[in-house]
Amino acid sequence: MPEHCIFILSLVVMLSACHESSKSETKENVSTSSVVEKNHSLEDFFTQNPIFVADGFDFPIGKPNANGYYNAQPFKENNHLGDDWNAVTGGNSDLGDPIYSIAHGIITQAKYEGAGWGNVIRIVHYNPQLKAKYYESIYAHCDTIMVQQNQPVKKGLQIGTIGNADGAYYAHLHLEIRDSVGMPLGGGYSSNTTGFLDPTKFIKSNRKIQ
Repeated sequence: MPEHCIFILSLVVMLSACHESSKSETKENVSTSSVVEKNHSLEDFFTQNPIFVADGFDFPIGKPNANGYYNAQPFKENNHLGDDWNAVTGGNSDLGDPIYSIAHGIITQAKYEGAGWGNVIRIVHYNPQLKAKYYESIYAHCDTIMVQQNQPVKKGLQIGTIGNADGAYYAHLHLEIRDSVGMPLGGGYSSNTTGFLDPTKFIKSNRKIQ
């Protein structure tokens, strides 16, 4: 069974916990409780709510093109499993800057992960035109989290702010993109890149998807 199918099945129970929303439902902004109902898997969710199928990927900072930021530690450099995005102004000048969802999807985790990681947000994205169909973006060291688990999000929605993992580093965003969703968070560094993609390369190759 493909790994994403195993992950989908494991989320059937998790997705039964619905969040109430005071916002009125619109075509572009529906309440979480109306789209993530009891016993609905991720496959059901995206099938029944096609407005959340990823139609393209943008950068998570300086949207949509990472304007004002640079990749301080690219994928694979020093066995890094993601990209580290810093403001060109350096130091902690980007502390509190907005972080945006790189594509439509659904929040599968939004919580504090302890020293080294700080606040972490995980989003699953789906598009049947892409090779793996399901992808996961991970945003780490966040200063604040502005979304909840099980919340559907649109591309470009602010999901949090750039942090420094409780002062462990200068402020920056650690971004990972995986084509094997639901893996353990891990340590952010490894010589084994199975399940991990080059975030910048992936985004540039998938700016617009039919």
